[in-house]
Amino acid sequence: MSRPPSGSHEDAAQAALRRVRREGRWWWAQAWHARRIWRWALLAAAVFLLLVVLRAPLANWFWNEPQVEQLLDRGDRALAAGRLSAADGTGAREWYQAALALDNDRSQARSGLARTGQAALQQARIAVQADDLDAAQQALDLARELQVPQRDADAVAQLLRARQHTGAGFGVLLGRAEAALQAGRLDGSADSALPLFQQVLALAPTHLRALEGREDALSELLLQARTAADAGDVVRAAPLLQRARLFDAGHVDLPASEAALNSALERRLLLGQQALRGGRLESAAGHFQAVLVARPDEASAQQGMQQVRDALLAEATRLAGDFRFGPAEQALARARELGTAESSLKAAQQALQQARLAQRALTTRNAPRAGREQTLQSLLERFNDAQAQGRFLTPPGDSAYDALREAQALAPQDPRVRAAAGRLLPATQECFEDRLRENRVQAAGECLAAWRALGRDDAALATARLRLGQRWLALGSERLGRGEVGFAQGALQQAAALGVPRTAPEYQSLQKRLHDVGALR
Repeated sequence: MSRPPSGSHEDAAQAALRRVRREGRWWWAQAWHARRIWRWALLAAAVFLLLVVLRAPLANWFWNEPQVEQLLDRGDRALAAGRLSAADGTGAREWYQAALALDNDRSQARSGLARTGQAALQQARIAVQADDLDAAQQALDLARELQVPQRDADAVAQLLRARQHTGAGFGVLLGRAEAALQAGRLDGSADSALPLFQQVLALAPTHLRALEGREDALSELLLQARTAADAGDVVRAAPLLQRARLFDAGHVDLPASEAALNSALERRLLLGQQALRGGRLESAAGHFQAVLVARPDEASAQQGMQQVRDALLAEATRLAGDFRFGPAEQALARARELGTAESSLKAAQQALQQARLAQRALTTRNAPRAGREQTLQSLLERFNDAQAQGRFLTPPGDSAYDALREAQALAPQDPRVRAAAGRLLPATQECFEDRLRENRVQAAGECLAAWRALGRDDAALATARLRLGQRWLALGSERLGRGEVGFAQGALQQAAALGVPRTAPEYQSLQKRLHDVGALR
């Protein structure tokens, strides 16, 4: 069997090797081509994801960039023109702040604000030199708002204060204050020591001579307050203390001065109560009034004044009963001066008028019998007419009660007179109940006064007075809710005059509400 030549074997091997290499390169080429496709796909996916994630910042950049640049340009132009700030938003500060609002990382905007602050500081310096102190203060305030260095702002502020001192005659003002202190003119006018020292300290809050001068003036003022309090002159001591407190509420002498005033007020209250118990009404009124001038909300003094008013009314009624009309009128006038409620005054005036009628009737009793009978008949007719019309106590001189009292003085045992008196009391009581039911408290008060004037001051009358006082409080509370402060004030006074205790819950409630709205001090 013949074998092929060795050369042909080698050729076949080489051909096979070349085929294998060729096929391997094709596979590799196919793999390389596939990897390129995947790389481009991954890159496209990454770009897509970036666009999704950064779409808002990119959009803001594309849209805001021109607008920010425009704002910065306007800020630069406003700064160059010296228009640092404007209420209409066209100042450099406003333009730069608007740019920062759109892009808070923009360094040009922050730099612009810093340059605006320095420009404001320079404007303040120039305004100080030109004596335009208001403009200098405004520019300095702007520089501080833009956070210029503290030392630079303080230096300009010191220049401004120095120029203010010079312009205001600082030295002259301080000299006037010290001269007023030496002369003892501490307070009470614009050229006295304390107001002048206050003006100096407004320009230079830490000025040592001014602070020491004000301290000396206040010490002297408080010494005067304590001296007046020790002498019982609370009317003088209280305002001195109040003025000192306004100038320096932390003065070291204030506590001792306040303690002296409180002691003096307590002494005046005690003296007033002693005078009241001794029947010295004018002295008592003087003490209570002094306390109320110093402390308008002092409850003990208010109560004492009410007792003085009631005592004056009682005295007027007693004097009228003795036909001492002059002193009775004086007591009534004094009660009015002290602020007695109108309803209480009306009752006392009625008693005075009745006493005058009674005196006239006594004079008539000495007339001839025929004349007395005719007069009596006329009085009874007047009584009947007035009673039928509900005129029990008013008008004075033409009321049923006036006619009855005059008839009683003329013929007290006459059966017709006694019968008239018997009819009048139930009528006044019925009148009171009717008017109270209708909430006509003024008219109910008149009926109550007629009831009392008939001389039946018993438990039923006391209960009726208390009911009327409580009705006044209820109406006062209702009207105060509608804004009728004056009516509520009058209602509180009426309730007190009718004997409602000041400790009663309804009284204290209305009193507190009036105090809350500033109607009571």
